[in-house]
Amino acid sequence: MSRLVIVANRVPDPKEGGATAGGLAVAMKDALANREAVWFGWSGKTAAETGPKATIAQHGRTTYATLDLGHDDYKHYYQGFSNAALWPVLHYRLGIARFDRRDFAGYQRTNLAFAQALAPLLQPDDTVWIHDFHLFLMPAELRALGCRQRIGFFLHVPFPPRSVFNGLPHAEKLLEALEAVDTIGTQTEDDAENLRAALIAIGKGDVAMRVGAFAIGIDATGFAKLAAQRATAKEVVRLRDSLGGRSLAIGVDRLDYTKGLPQRIAGFGAMLERFPRHRGKITFLQVAPVSRGDVAMYRALRRELDEGVGRINGQMAEPDWAPIRYITRAVARPTLAGFMRMARIGLVTPLRDGMNLVAKEYVAAQDPADPGVLVLSRFAGAAVELDGALIVNPLDPDDIAEALDAAMDMPADERLDRWTRNWATVKAGSASIWCRRFLSALEGSKDVADAGEAEAQPASVRKPRGKRAA
Repeated sequence: MSRLVIVANRVPDPKEGGATAGGLAVAMKDALANREAVWFGWSGKTAAETGPKATIAQHGRTTYATLDLGHDDYKHYYQGFSNAALWPVLHYRLGIARFDRRDFAGYQRTNLAFAQALAPLLQPDDTVWIHDFHLFLMPAELRALGCRQRIGFFLHVPFPPRSVFNGLPHAEKLLEALEAVDTIGTQTEDDAENLRAALIAIGKGDVAMRVGAFAIGIDATGFAKLAAQRATAKEVVRLRDSLGGRSLAIGVDRLDYTKGLPQRIAGFGAMLERFPRHRGKITFLQVAPVSRGDVAMYRALRRELDEGVGRINGQMAEPDWAPIRYITRAVARPTLAGFMRMARIGLVTPLRDGMNLVAKEYVAAQDPADPGVLVLSRFAGAAVELDGALIVNPLDPDDIAEALDAAMDMPADERLDRWTRNWATVKAGSASIWCRRFLSALEGSKDVADAGEAEAQPASVRKPRGKRAA
């Protein structure tokens, strides 16, 4: 079997345990365990200049190859074009995107530097799988350097309609770079259709035929086991005892303006105002680790949340009850699994999300004998799959309030029915199946998944058309 070369903006630290691993690291676990692999990308560190050669570390069957980013590249490639321009545009937020030609120059420079550092490490029969919006240009740079390996590209975030994406300066250059890719993956069919339309509009209909939807999943069985184990952990018992028999609603999100956090807080407050019988009977725990705290927009978001939480707690709290508990530091994944298991309601209401694995983790964490209710934004990719959730418009606080009220009053048989449907979907669409489906399409295998777990490839995915290794 050929080596799998995973390329991502950020490379996980091989010394870190599963408790701190990022979403992509968790999703790629099985693929890394079953074949020789290289994981290539940014180390997370900065230096005077972006290094020309990767630092190599071996951990089991995986080689970790990392580059430090130069200070200018960190500013223009990462903070600038990737996060200030691409991130908001891809999440349909064209109005708050910031464009600077120096940022795009840094984006081009860094994609080229990544390609130049990776190319010497490649073997002729490697399969290269590039991940996400930071690296749109890298496939074309690898081809320009003479690399003929299979190249796949997966976009983990949404892809907006062409009219939105075209508001991004240099949008056409990003799309043209995808001509170097053999198989292109998105989270949902809507995202795939939007990307196909954008490619067709610039005369790249052949490239559009290589785009397919591959919904990412989680290790559902593993997370369910983890949640059950942590149900009696010290920190989980402390939380349960502190609730005094009240129901728990939980939200877990990175502090980001795409997550709909102010609207969610407002929706919870609206529920307490409109349905006062729930006052004193439910506590909402929002875990929102600070993200990009050095960016003014994110500092403003935190102030808005601080004020919203303070206003609701000030108006509604009793001496023995605060409606909202709000944590802006990271909480270990096993602890979150235990918190999710005890939560009567999982509140997942992003304004736009490629998939949102927190929704799937909440489903997996539930006690099958007494499951909670998932309240889910219609704008999360997971909403396409999880039809047992209460689907809401995250921009409408009253819609959120009504769903919370329904979840609080929902009888056990309906909760069980909804959870059973969601659990079947989450379990059937595991992270390992996602990997196999994408790699089967990329590598031309007819084996889409193991027997009993097979899921048909999207009709839009054709045999890879890119150049192959000799």
